[in-house]
Amino acid sequence: MLALVKKQLKNHPALIPLFFFIGGGTAMSMIYLARLGLRNPDVCWDRKNNPEPWNKLSPTYQYKLFAVNMDYNKLEKNGPDF
Repeated sequence: MLALVKKQLKNHPALIPLFFFIGGGTAMSMIYLARLGLRNPDVCWDRKNNPEPWNKLSPTYQYKLFAVNMDYNKLEKNGPDF
């Protein structure tokens, strides 16, 4: 299979950017999915020791990748402690 791909790339060098960008997009999507699974407070991997991890977050914790108009350092806690 790899020999066939290598032969096609030698015969058609215009396919090299296509393979490059498809591989890069695949890698970035896999990294983002891994980040969602490991860093998102809604995901609970350990149900025995920490069944509700979202209750232990401080109000200034920024868990979003990109916040447009939100400054998390100036937030105050509005809810009760659990």
